[in-house]
Parts: sequence; structure tokens; C-alpha cells
Amino acid sequence: MPTKIRLQRRGKRGQPFYHIVIADGRAPRDGKFIEKIGTYNPLTRPADIDIDFNKAITWLTKGAQPTDTVKAILAYTGVLYKNHLQKGVQKGAMTEEQAEIKFQAWMQEKQAKISSKKKEYELNIKDARKKLHENEIKLNEAKASAVAKKRAEVAAAQQAAAAHAAAPVAVAEEAPAPEAPAEPVQAEEPKQE
Repeated sequence: MPTKIRLQRRGKRGQPFYHIVIADGRAPRDGKFIEKIGTYNPLTRPADIDIDFNKAITWLTKGAQPTDTVKAILAYTGVLYKNHLQKGVQKGAMTEEQAEIKFQAWMQEKQAKISSKKKEYELNIKDARKKLHENEIKLNEAKASAVAKKRAEVAAAQQAAAAHAAAPVAVAEEAPAPEAPAEPVQAEEPKQE
């Protein structure tokens, strides 16, 4: 089987981190490898990719087959495009200088796209945080007004209770004592049949 350019998983559970390696096609995913040519961290936005261009192109020209994910990574970083341009130079379609100019123009355009995506992502995060902060302020204000309203109700009830408790004492001092009833009234018992 030919050699493969594949990802080798590292990192904790739920926090993947990958090494980009050259390995025999029969070797297990995290098993023996021939050479490490880069790293890939998918948790960052945009993903951090560190790859050795020259080693990757050398292995591609030797016939190493990249897996689907690694092929996407190589296309994203420009390794496949540079390999394509070198094949054109070997066939005589262009010179080395022309190929390098095309590759540098492509890289500048790609870096501009990546930086714009990064800025857009950071702005989205800032906007989301700002909205969360504004919502939290609104909730806090609503809670504070509810608490103030409840405290005002409790204070009003306490004042009414104090006024009510003080009023009968004042009336009792001013009013003459009531006279006792002349005869006690007895309730009639119901007749049993």
C-alpha cells in the first residue's frame, strides 16, 4: 500500500489536536508514522494549521495519498496549488518565476480572506457579548424595580399597621368606658323532636 498523509489525533477528550503525519497505509491511525509534517488545531477560529510546505510537496511528488480531511487542509494552505504549479513548470507550461508570482498572488488573496473572516468572527463575538450585557442590564433593572416595588408595598403595609395599632389606643383613652349590659342574653337551644 502507498504511504498516506493523514491526521494523528492528540489532545484530551473533547479537545482534539492533530498532527499531520506521513504513515504507511496499513498502520493504525495513532500508530507508527514515518514523518511529522505539521499540526492542525480545529478548536480555534479559524483553525490553526502549521505545515511544512517543502516536506508536504516532496511527499506528494513521491506519491503519498492524502486522506480527505488532509486534502482539504492542504488545499486550504496552498500546498496542492503549489504542487499543481510545479507540475506546470516541469511540463514547460510556465517558468519557475511565473509560478512563484502566481503562488504569491494566491497566498496574498487567501491571507486577506482569512483575516477578513477572523475580523468578522471577532466582531460577531463582540456583538453577541454586547447583546448579552445589555440583556443582563435590562434584567437587573427589572429585578431592581420589582424589589423596590415590593419594599414600598411592605413599608406601606407596616405604616398602615402602625397607624391602625396606634389609633385604637388613642380612641380608648378619649372615649368613656362602655356600660355593662343589664341582662345577659342566652341563646335558645334548638328543640329536639
